[in-house]
Amino acid sequence: MTRNLLRRSLFLATAFAAGPVLAQTPETSKIDPADTAWIMTATALVLMMTIPGLALFYAGMVRKKNLLAIMAQCFAATALVSLLWVVAGYSLAFTGDGAFIGSLRRAMLWGMGMETVSPLAKTIPESLFMTYQMTFAIITCALVSGAVADRMRFSAFLLFTALWLFLVYVPIAHWVWGGGFLGALGLLDFAGGTVVHINAGVAGLVAALVLGKRRGYGEENLAPHDLTMAVVGTGLLWVGWFGFNGGSALTAGSRASLAILVTHLAACAGALTWMAIEWTTRGKPSVLGIISGAVAGLGTITPASGYVLPWHGMLIGCLAGGICCWACITLKPRLGYDDSLDVFGVHGVGGALGTLLAGVFAVGAISATPELAAGLPGLVDGNPRQVLVQLAGVGATIAWSGAATFAILKIVDLLMPVRVSVESERMGLDIALHGEAVQ
Repeated sequence: MTRNLLRRSLFLATAFAAGPVLAQTPETSKIDPADTAWIMTATALVLMMTIPGLALFYAGMVRKKNLLAIMAQCFAATALVSLLWVVAGYSLAFTGDGAFIGSLRRAMLWGMGMETVSPLAKTIPESLFMTYQMTFAIITCALVSGAVADRMRFSAFLLFTALWLFLVYVPIAHWVWGGGFLGALGLLDFAGGTVVHINAGVAGLVAALVLGKRRGYGEENLAPHDLTMAVVGTGLLWVGWFGFNGGSALTAGSRASLAILVTHLAACAGALTWMAIEWTTRGKPSVLGIISGAVAGLGTITPASGYVLPWHGMLIGCLAGGICCWACITLKPRLGYDDSLDVFGVHGVGGALGTLLAGVFAVGAISATPELAAGLPGLVDGNPRQVLVQLAGVGATIAWSGAATFAILKIVDLLMPVRVSVESERMGLDIALHGEAVQ
């Protein structure tokens, strides 16, 4: 009897301490096991894109003396963004009906029961929807680090990431996916052309301009130290992108399957196009060019992946490989900025291109689900109005991301130096900032 009483007391104490987070609310539950299993898998795939995918991809393309530093930024961003997302990021992005920002109704996940669902994802647990969206926030923040590789202080990067998450990523995620004004306008962005790729690309460009060029840029050999790491990282990104785009359907159905197919085709077309351009213009197809083309195809198809046919994916991938190649090889030297790992040239340019092409190629039979059709009664293939909506979404994202990123960097610089010292940069950030080195 004493043992049973002790067990009951322990159960009541645990339930009381947990509060509404563990409350069962079966009346709100519409959870589908198949959808839940697929989004759990997709969540793991998207997290894999950052750690270890992006960490390896970036580490292989910097100089050896800085590879641990860029990996540290990817891992630290994962940890920091995850906690901040739970504290308030998810709530501000995906609850409330404000045109520009959400509410704090789910701050610290208050009121989120084990069986509750979000109105934005009605067949999976809200805790899973929250975690899935967390992985998008993580990789977007981590992407920015590639533009300022080799020269940004680790402490400054952490503060920048925390401020940028709340002031840039969260508002734009709400505008597009959380019930904000761009979603209400009818913007088509299936998996993050604006929220992820334009956002990170523009932020990376602004950060590269504010910090200035790397020491020796244009004079010393700053080539990647180990492309094998970058190739492995690209492979992980490619596979993870199936969860990134396919998971954005939020159900285990035909839309997810189609998104995965067009994603793969766009990556293939992007890789071969970039390769062909280099082979023609330089006489040899570089491994760096092939993997860069694949990532360009992946990023560019992202906003359109749930709305287009397979041959559209192939065409979009070809355009991505050609235009992003031009942006990295021709445009960047002409403008004279030092985006270390071409975050803007691949993700910024690719994200903008893909967002516009979503309006050109979106197929009404695919795009116009009953919910979407109610807001877009005029949606047809190649609707000119839709292209204008897409253009507005691109413009709004560029304007806010660029201006807010500049302001955040200036604020951080007032509190601490954003850029490492000349001595630290020459020594290498691994030793200077982390006291470690790869032999």
